[in-house]
Amino acid sequence: MPEEIDRQSILDEEHLKLLSLGYMISAGVAAFFSLFGLLYLVIGIVTTFAMAHVPTTRNGEPPPAFIGLIFAGVGLIFLLLGMGMAFARFWASRCIHRRKSRTFCLIIAALGCLEFPYGTALGVLSFIVLGRASVVKQFTPKAGQ
Repeated sequence: MPEEIDRQSILDEEHLKLLSLGYMISAGVAAFFSLFGLLYLVIGIVTTFAMAHVPTTRNGEPPPAFIGLIFAGVGLIFLLLGMGMAFARFWASRCIHRRKSRTFCLIIAALGCLEFPYGTALGVLSFIVLGRASVVKQFTPKAGQ
């Protein structure tokens, strides 16, 4: 019986290390791809300033500058959401490593399931590992903490 408990604890430790590593890698990938929002932001700003120096059209009106602002706005939103998700995944990785905030980790796993196929795999595996009774015990705060 004690041998089975030791085997399960070793398995839980290894799976939690792998989940933490998976979320760290996922955070890095999310941060990298959110930088594409920066590209849109720069294109929008350059377009807005370029439109201000373009000669007027046939009816005597300058071209609409809001097109560049739309590009910049979409880029800024994409950048902020991507970086926010990257930070949340990084924090989930830290929480798994420290055995804290299991609910937060499950929420991030659920959001990650929307990113097919790698996020879905990481999310489903997170639900499987974090749902084990032996892992739930590790995440419950001990008396005096």
